[in-house]
Amino acid sequence: MRSDSLAFRLIAGAALWSAIALVAGGLILSAIFRESVERSFDARLDVLLDSLIATTDVTPEGKIVRARELSETRFDLAYSGWYWQIWPVAARPALRSRSLFDQSLDLASPATRNSTGLRVFDALGPDGQQLRTAERRVTLPGYDVPVSFAVAGERSEMDVEIGHFNAWVFAAMGAMGVGLLIALLIQVRFGLRPLERVRRSLAQIRSGRATRLEGDFPLEIEPLADELNGLLDGNRDVLERARTHVGNLAHALKTPLSVLTNEARMQDGAFGETVGRLTLQMREQIDHHLARARMAASSNVLGANTPVAPVLSRLARTLERIYVERGISIEVDCPVDAGFRGEAQDLEEVAGNLLDNACKWAKARVRLSVVPDAETRKGRPFFRLSVEDDGPGLPGEARNTVLKRGARLDETKPGSGLGLSIVTEIADLYGGELKLGGSPLGGLCASLFLPASASSS
Repeated sequence: MRSDSLAFRLIAGAALWSAIALVAGGLILSAIFRESVERSFDARLDVLLDSLIATTDVTPEGKIVRARELSETRFDLAYSGWYWQIWPVAARPALRSRSLFDQSLDLASPATRNSTGLRVFDALGPDGQQLRTAERRVTLPGYDVPVSFAVAGERSEMDVEIGHFNAWVFAAMGAMGVGLLIALLIQVRFGLRPLERVRRSLAQIRSGRATRLEGDFPLEIEPLADELNGLLDGNRDVLERARTHVGNLAHALKTPLSVLTNEARMQDGAFGETVGRLTLQMREQIDHHLARARMAASSNVLGANTPVAPVLSRLARTLERIYVERGISIEVDCPVDAGFRGEAQDLEEVAGNLLDNACKWAKARVRLSVVPDAETRKGRPFFRLSVEDDGPGLPGEARNTVLKRGARLDETKPGSGLGLSIVTEIADLYGGELKLGGSPLGGLCASLFLPASASSS
């Protein structure tokens, strides 16, 4: 997928925002879960702290004693991570859980107390553990100073639970992200499929297999298809009017030129000869430029497609009859599916000129072949039409000369010298070219490159 394609932009944009939303959602869920776990852990510490306070008494002698032990057995295991401590503010000996041994809890945190006097904070334990500590000062009956009660639990239990939750959350977010990306790919491909149909329809029009965009299109694409069809119809109308004007102009000019030609023939002397020569030149120039205008119009017709094989077979039969006295044999080798992306009359014009020229110079044999061209020109497929003969051929320096308009190397042969020039001009109008070379038959090989329709590519 190209980076400048519409599909890439849609997928990249949606994927970026989806990734941002998924990461933000994962972080929010993690923060909410962390807060919930911490609140639950703190509530558990508060319950243990209340139990510690409730099971502590003051003797008549003013001594703090424990009435019974807490139900949490980890308070009895050395450095288990769960500890309690009772610290009289009056600097009397402290009471502590067996898990503390001779260590004390660090209660120096500046954490503030809530409305019930509870203070919850994090601190390091006696074995370097990260502890979550809950501490409250209570005034016991029969005791003259406030007493600090503290219960601490190792944070690792809470952190492990949070870590497991985060792993599952981000794994789920990753899986959801992959699923969303796949859904985006499917959605964009499905959503842009009408544009692919438009592209295929335009390719069919360009190759000559269709003249309009056919089919049902979505509401957003339908105006585009209508405008394109209107443009195609307008283009055909303009070209048809141009052809009509060209034909009308040719008809209007031929009659005065014929009158001038006839009048010149009736005049004896230099004047009549001069007028006749000039009218002949005018007729040739008019025919040339009118033909060129017609070719320029027909070469730009969208949807023009001409099967090649029938045209070449028809020309070969016609020229064999014309040159029957010389016994010229014309071989045609053309795929049945070969197609020319242009007008039939243009193909007849170029192939007819090349075949006629080959028949004039051939001894007995002319070979006509059509093969796909290995290279594309301007992104379009072309085919090579080769006409070979067994005549005398042309030396290298003479091949460029015969392509010039009106050039003739042998005045004894019939013709005006315009045939190869017309072929070159038509080939140029279609983006092709004419090349002259030697033939295995011994004579000249004329290779004409013309645009191929999709059926012959």
